[in-house]
Amino acid sequence: MSNKELATFAGGCFWCMVKPFDELPGIHSIVSGYTGGQLENPSYEQIKKGETGHREAVQITFDPKVFPYQKLLDLYWPQIDPTDDEGQFIDRGSQYRTAIFYHTVEQKELAEKSRKALEESGRFNKPIVTEILPASEFYEAEEYHQDFYKKNPKAYKEERETSGRDKFIIENWK
Repeated sequence: MSNKELATFAGGCFWCMVKPFDELPGIHSIVSGYTGGQLENPSYEQIKKGETGHREAVQITFDPKVFPYQKLLDLYWPQIDPTDDEGQFIDRGSQYRTAIFYHTVEQKELAEKSRKALEESGRFNKPIVTEILPASEFYEAEEYHQDFYKKNPKAYKEERETSGRDKFIIENWK
């Protein structure tokens, strides 16, 4: 029987946060959804307005023996601009701000350590603003958002290209 834990990451548009983690050994599932806000069972239309306090996020079910949490963190950081406090790339607003939502004390400690290492690396000239917050209720997004990159490969590719995410990743993380 496999050991399963949850990891929750906000990195802007959740469509772009699934593929980097998908289909890796030890990753059981990735769900796009909303977390961190006050409204129960929010809809995408409510989230888009940026008034619920929620952020678009992905919740990953993983086996820490096969794919440790630290490896998830190492994969998370290069997907985002950790210095942008106003959203991510073309997506602006609080609902697109980055955050690591921890589920255990160990996850909190690892996340804080990884953020500190990034701050001290000198990779960015601006402060690292990605928050580390306790996990709260996670609401699964509507079905058409799940596995978007597989269901709508053309739209997904266009979103990544026009958003500026891929350009940023190449310029700052490669």
